[in-house]
Amino acid sequence: MLTSKQRAALRGLGGKLDPVIMVGKGGVTDAVVQETENAFHTRELLKGKVLESALMTAREVCDALALHTRADGVQAIGNVFVLYKPNPDLPEEKRIRL
Repeated sequence: MLTSKQRAALRGLGGKLDPVIMVGKGGVTDAVVQETENAFHTRELLKGKVLESALMTAREVCDALALHTRADGVQAIGNVFVLYKPNPDLPEEKRIRL
């Protein structure tokens, strides 16, 4: 569980990221969950975008993906969300220090 200070630091880092997860009309499918898991193999912080055709809000998508991937939902604003999952297998220089 993240503290408010850790969450604030991650929000700052997440603002600079480009979205790597796109969620459309189908919502949080097995393919979206797998894509998210794969993305967590190379980074700890992910930004995602919920397309206008989706039937879910960014908060709902963020919560669902956090649950399925055992990650922490950092932020959901508008149609964008940010997830964090520590990865001890990443090289030292790619890990986020909280």
